[in-house]
Amino acid sequence: MSLLLARVRTLAVATSALALATGAVLAGASLSGASLTGASLTGADLAGASLTKKSGASLTGTSLTGASLTGASLTGASLTGASLTGSAPTGASLTGASLTGASLTGASLTGASLTGASLTGASLTGASLTGASLTGASLTGASLTGASLTGASLTGASLTGASLTGASLTGASVTGASLTGASLTGASLTGASLTGASLTGASLTGASLTGASLTGASPTGASLTGASLTGASLTGASLTGASLTGASLTGASLTGASLS
Repeated sequence: MSLLLARVRTLAVATSALALATGAVLAGASLSGASLTGASLTGADLAGASLTKKSGASLTGTSLTGASLTGASLTGASLTGASLTGSAPTGASLTGASLTGASLTGASLTGASLTGASLTGASLTGASLTGASLTGASLTGASLTGASLTGASLTGASLTGASLTGASLTGASVTGASLTGASLTGASLTGASLTGASLTGASLTGASLTGASLTGASPTGASLTGASLTGASLTGASLTGASLTGASLTGASLTGASLS
């Protein structure tokens, strides 16, 4: 009897494994304890599914290319090296998730929660992160080239050496974030808050910082060549060694700023 039950369980596991295939429908499913390491879930529907760390699910190296993850719970999940290219985790919870080296190129993460997530070296090129929360997230060396971060929260995030070339950060909160050595060339930061942010050695060449707040920020040695700082607040900012060649400072506030 015990042998029969063992075989039934084995068959059930095998059947489950076969179900986790390309284009599978797993909407609202609970994948508690499932091992999906290296699996292919390309184009799968995982809307509302639970894949949290607590559930024991492992998604390291998994392919979720083009998958639907709308409203899915991936809190604390391990997605190291996973491919989420073109996926749609709109409104999903990825709080505290590990996405180190993951590919999220062109992914839709609008309104998603990535608070405290690790995205070190991840590719978010062209991704939509409008209104997303990346508070305290680690994005060191990540690629956010051409990404949309309009209204997103990057408060206290680490973006050291990250590429945000041509990215849209209009109205975003980057308060207290570390952007040391980051590339923001041609980026739109109109109305963004960079209060207390570290921009040492960062490239903001041709960037739009119209109406932005850089109060107490440290763009020491940064390149602001050709940047628009019209109406921006640079109160108490450290601009020592910064390049402002061709920059527009019309109506900007430089009270207490350090320029030497």
